[in-house]
Amino acid sequence: MNNSFQQLMQRCHVSPTNLFIKFNKEDVEQSICDRFQKQVHMYPERIAIKTREHTFTYNALNQFANRIARAILTQRGRGAEPIPLLFGSGALIIAAMLGVLKTGKFYVPLDTSLPQARNSYILEDLQANLLITDSKHISQALELNYGGLQILNIDELDTTLSTENLNLPIQPDNFAYIIYTSGSTGQPKGVIQNHRYVLHLTMNYTNTGHICASDRLALLQSPTFTGAVRDIYCALLNGGTVLPFDVKREGLTNLSNFLQQEEITVFFAVATLFRHFANTLTGQEKFPKLRLIQLGSETIYKKDAELYKQHFSDDCVLVANLGSTEISPIRQYFIDKNTEIIGSTVPAGYPVEDTEVLLIDEQGKPVDFNQIGEIVVKSSYLSVGYWRKPEITQAVFLPDSDGGDKRLYKTGDLGCMTPDGCLLHLGRKDFQVKVRGYRIEVAEVEMALLNTNLIREAAVLALPDHLGEERLVAYIVPSALKQLPSIREIRRLLCESLPSYMVPSTYITLEALPLTPTGKVDRRALPAPDQVQLEPLANFVAPRTPIEQQLAEIWSQVLKQEPIGIDDNFFELGGDSLLITQVIARLPHAFSVKLPLQTLFTLPTIAELAERIETVRWTTPATQVSVEDNTDEYEEGAL
Repeated sequence: MNNSFQQLMQRCHVSPTNLFIKFNKEDVEQSICDRFQKQVHMYPERIAIKTREHTFTYNALNQFANRIARAILTQRGRGAEPIPLLFGSGALIIAAMLGVLKTGKFYVPLDTSLPQARNSYILEDLQANLLITDSKHISQALELNYGGLQILNIDELDTTLSTENLNLPIQPDNFAYIIYTSGSTGQPKGVIQNHRYVLHLTMNYTNTGHICASDRLALLQSPTFTGAVRDIYCALLNGGTVLPFDVKREGLTNLSNFLQQEEITVFFAVATLFRHFANTLTGQEKFPKLRLIQLGSETIYKKDAELYKQHFSDDCVLVANLGSTEISPIRQYFIDKNTEIIGSTVPAGYPVEDTEVLLIDEQGKPVDFNQIGEIVVKSSYLSVGYWRKPEITQAVFLPDSDGGDKRLYKTGDLGCMTPDGCLLHLGRKDFQVKVRGYRIEVAEVEMALLNTNLIREAAVLALPDHLGEERLVAYIVPSALKQLPSIREIRRLLCESLPSYMVPSTYITLEALPLTPTGKVDRRALPAPDQVQLEPLANFVAPRTPIEQQLAEIWSQVLKQEPIGIDDNFFELGGDSLLITQVIARLPHAFSVKLPLQTLFTLPTIAELAERIETVRWTTPATQVSVEDNTDEYEEGAL
């Protein structure tokens, strides 16, 4: 660790105090498999992964991964190639990831919640020959099958396959995985990372966060999201335990119990998720084991730091991380109860080892302190590039003019450096945005809008809502102005090709998009949502009953919109899976009923939800009824 890095870290004044084993620089020059197998040797009976369905010790996880690896080699033989994985979040996909890595191949996680068209595009872009899944997702895998794609169901592995280590020679620069992100060309692009990158990432997070074998790390994100790489490997390459928690399935109200009951010591979250979670806390909760909260993937506000100070113990440290799918972490900022945040946002922070930040102007020249420039990262540990997209790779990954093995990555983010070396993050330079921690190229959303054939022109912006959180707003010019398309139909078509986080929550109809003198769309001239009438009120139906009236008030409080009619769709008003938890959490107090989280997905209007509440209140006036959902058990009835 060089002296300048140590000096800058000392200026943070805050760091974890627990004992840990330092992750040495020489440990980066190996494969993920080698590092993992050392943990298996050291901690064979320690719990590696724990979920509701599965618990694996390090030894059991290693043996299962070895069997998966041998099954892969039986079907595909030796040689590097992409192996897509189709699983839900949990233990099985992690075992499959390790199994793929042990063969010298590289994995590509697919999100089971994404539209079939998007996953099909990824498979075709990969030119994949083998897909790995389990019995729960085999039907979905068969629907994606094309051109002789082989499918391996790990629930049906040959029982005679050996559980012994394969010990194949795998180099640090072998590809480890590809994660697909939104692409500026209108299609998702795959970011390639090798084993060395994963180990270096693990080294930085381990040494700055003091990650150790006694840590229990919550996994709140899907393995298709780059943040999960950090969670999984920081645990498994240090002898710790990773505990997946499906927020969409379990809800934020259960996250508090999970953190306490499972004695979680470390959890990472996108800032929006943390903010929503912290707002569900009453102040009575205790998290005595929680020592480290890491936030990232989007802007972190001063109020997020205030929520941390309000609800978590003095022994718990908050860390703001600046990173990307191409390299993480880039900068970190440590906060404790005495840290004063100046301004409305938390700084991106100070350097991490082996990663230098440069700020350049439009001519590519360095800018001075306190001047705004594009953030460029200089490191030997950048992404390999983008899968089968050499032009884009060459545009953003540049050779270092000083020579050596370092390269430059143009992030497209704007920043400013204070004289003491602290980086301030100032948003995106281009039209790439982050919403709820997801990186989105608005060009991809705009193309999907045009592909509905209902829209002639489209522009999409990420604009802050009443809480300052980014939301996608679509400005559309219909193909036929005399026959305006319904927002419901547009959303339905978009959901066939885009993941839910890329579907705009607000739609503004214009006769034409404003243009600059050069003929480009003038995005600065697009009207703010509060300057236009977003929805025609011709079909508005006001609440008719006390239950409908109360529900309308709850929706207005959560969505910050009014008026809300009984036939308005929660999701078409901008609702999402996080806001659902706020609605569901208020029902017991308002109506003395507790409904499953999935209810609002199936009954998305006030009229439908009010009818269900009325039915439950009449049929179960004094008891709790267990209602079996297709994914979990919930309680429904009077409390």
